[in-house]
Amino acid sequence: QVQLVESGGGLVQPGGSLRLSCVASGNIGSINVMGWYRQAPGKQRDLVAIIDTLGTTTYADSVKGRFTISRDADKNRVYLQMNSMKHEDTAVYYCYLHWGTRYWGQGTQVTVSS
Repeated sequence: QVQLVESGGGLVQPGGSLRLSCVASGNIGSINVMGWYRQAPGKQRDLVAIIDTLGTTTYADSVKGRFTISRDADKNRVYLQMNSMKHEDTAVYYCYLHWGTRYWGQGTQVTVSS
């Protein structure tokens, strides 16, 4: 049974920073992709950033230059450093793992508001 547990969400002012963390546990292969998606109210769940075990990253255009994804592959832990945050970054952020199938965390709320 694979489990993903997120932490680090909360309220931040525009221009501020937050760091999300996610740890994956269970039967996980050594080659996988981890990352983050987000879903704003009334919208679909969209890619934010993903990273594979070689360190190759993909970012949504809307977060390039502001967000940085990283991971500790030995421990299947992934991080998302979010800087220069904007109102439109407000969403529930979901940790994601792709190894054979797709797994999701329970989600953590991020709110950008003054």
